[in-house]
Amino acid sequence: MALRLHRIHQDRARERANERHRRGKGKKWADLGLVFASEVGTELDPHNVRRMFRKVVKAAGLEPEEWTPREMRHSFVSLLSDAKVPIEDIARLCGHSGTAVTERVYRHQIRPVMVEAATAMDEIVGRRTRDR
Repeated sequence: MALRLHRIHQDRARERANERHRRGKGKKWADLGLVFASEVGTELDPHNVRRMFRKVVKAAGLEPEEWTPREMRHSFVSLLSDAKVPIEDIARLCGHSGTAVTERVYRHQIRPVMVEAATAMDEIVGRRTRDR
């Protein structure tokens, strides 16, 4: 997959953060070559990921109990779909072997589509009301 320049900068920033953790932990650091690692270099535990995610959600002014890391995947698919990225490309980015799961589980219509549909319904109902 091609990486955009901003993604390369993000990866380098993450590497610098890992290097700071490495220096601070000395022999306790487990150098497993992970991009996202715990404070001692090991794989992230799902509970810790959720706890860190809730802190970020709260800092963004949202209710932490209403959001999970999994919802980022749904948003990713929906936003790319809304931007007219082909569903086959989105499925590949998600690691899906086909488009069925991507379409059925992850792709959701987002607000502009819902507003257009609501406007259309208002016009239909308004027309029927006027015709009576």
